[in-house]
Amino acid sequence: MSHEQVLDHTRPARPPARPRGLRGKTWWPWLVRALTAVFFALVLWLLASQARAIAWNEVWATLRNYPLRALGLAAALAVSSLTLYSCFDLLGRRYTGHTLRAPTVMGVTFISYVFNLNLGSLVGGVAFRYRLYSRLGLDTGVITRVMSLSMLTNWIGYLLLAGVIFGFDTPALPPDWAMGSEGLQLLGFALLAIALAYPLLCAFSRQRRFVLRGHELDLPSWRLALLQLGLGAANWLLMSGVIFMLLQQKVALPTVAGVLLVAAVAGVITHVPAGLGVLEAVFVALLSHLMPTTELLAGLVAYRVIYYLLPLAAASLFYLATESRATPQAPDPR
Repeated sequence: MSHEQVLDHTRPARPPARPRGLRGKTWWPWLVRALTAVFFALVLWLLASQARAIAWNEVWATLRNYPLRALGLAAALAVSSLTLYSCFDLLGRRYTGHTLRAPTVMGVTFISYVFNLNLGSLVGGVAFRYRLYSRLGLDTGVITRVMSLSMLTNWIGYLLLAGVIFGFDTPALPPDWAMGSEGLQLLGFALLAIALAYPLLCAFSRQRRFVLRGHELDLPSWRLALLQLGLGAANWLLMSGVIFMLLQQKVALPTVAGVLLVAAVAGVITHVPAGLGVLEAVFVALLSHLMPTTELLAGLVAYRVIYYLLPLAAASLFYLATESRATPQAPDPR
């Protein structure tokens, strides 16, 4: 799952002020690049060191003997997650008031989300939405607002679930980790506070429009904000449930969810398409003290097939069909 910045519609505004503070320093961009390079190097080292220690023949043997019940339940949860995410742009439909039909909007969201998972946010989350929505008659400003609200729904839900799990059901970290459970719990409370501040801001802020780097941002209603929180958190939980079933329930669901949340951020930071290798490295690093590495990797290989590759095949067919018949639609009479 994918990973994206939140912007709103692109109506021109006053020129942005010159950056102040650290961002205004000439050395700040170089420091950011250096820290990103160090993080990426650490991830590559982790990938290489873990790959050398894995008995891959045992992984494939475990996959061949996988129980059908676990695969079936995981597939059902994956379908539920993909369907739920496909509803995210319906919030943007309500927010902007555009009149594309709901099934069409869900189809565009599904295609964009799956390609985002497999190819990265610029290709999937951004390029596919602009391509398909523009062919369906939406202008650039509306597309940007719809996309922005969808991205915000994903990440505000992430903050809510991460805050609850880290704060109230803190996963057991490996014994040699310096952060410790108390530090993770404090981080969880901070994330939860940020998530809950969003609907409060939408409910009580007198100023409804803000300008951020030359773009106008309109606050949604508090009801819409609560829907964003609920849908976003529920989708991350469903994704965690897929892995939980594929690990045959040998690791507690909150622990699986916590590790997935960490892996998602690592994948975004490293810009690796589909988080390939990053997801596996994070799970092995954090859960290998709870279950055998071969079983972990077998579950994650099955997860990639069920949640990434099979939906990609379906999304490719849907995309070709959508491209072939995409013409501007008449307004929905409702």
